[in-house]
Amino acid sequence: ADAGARPCSAWPYGSPVDPRAPDAAPWEETAVLLARLHRVDAGVLPGPLPAMRGPLKAAAAVARMEDAVPGHPAAAGVRRAWRGLPGWARGEGDARRHRILCHGDFHLGQLVRHPVPDGPWLLIDVDDLGIGDPAWDLARPAAWFAAGILPPPVWRRFLGAYTAAGGPAVPDADDPWPQLDVPARALTVQTAALALAKSAAEGRQPDDVEQAVIDACTRIGTLSPELECDTPS
Repeated sequence: ADAGARPCSAWPYGSPVDPRAPDAAPWEETAVLLARLHRVDAGVLPGPLPAMRGPLKAAAAVARMEDAVPGHPAAAGVRRAWRGLPGWARGEGDARRHRILCHGDFHLGQLVRHPVPDGPWLLIDVDDLGIGDPAWDLARPAAWFAAGILPPPVWRRFLGAYTAAGGPAVPDADDPWPQLDVPARALTVQTAALALAKSAAEGRQPDDVEQAVIDACTRIGTLSPELECDTPS
């Protein structure tokens, strides 16, 4: 349809990932899509493109936690892990030092099949699209793997498919952590902060997945020294 001068579409555009069938999640297809996105020459797109908003979304999640549950026992661990991140990962520095096109808010909910029901997988919700560190788009599955939520074989398949497709975020699938460590810690903080805020607002305790991320965030704050520099080595 055409709403004035702006095209619009009606939901559902496609079939989403089924949350009831986690074993059928399209991890390899997703990895290839991200690799293709990261290889796009940003110079050929209409611009100027903004900075990828991943770090700002993490900062917003921590601010939400501070407003909602500043005195929660687990908030102190989230806070420590947040302070241990370099400034660029907290939205305080220039995310554009990497000149690569990023989705900026990747998770499995950002995928649909089109046309319905068996078309190819497509990435949607590009409102956080921008220039930045492509490792940020791999950070959520990396954080899930580190927290014990994503099984190691699934993580290896995802990462292997990404590097095989020429994804630039991780040069070496056998040693991805020099690139993924800081973004994965930031996404762990973001997820834990939102888990605390949402569970408190709903008057319940965190569920098992939320608690696993909160526990991982607590370990990060306990075991990782605070970084004093604002740029990764």
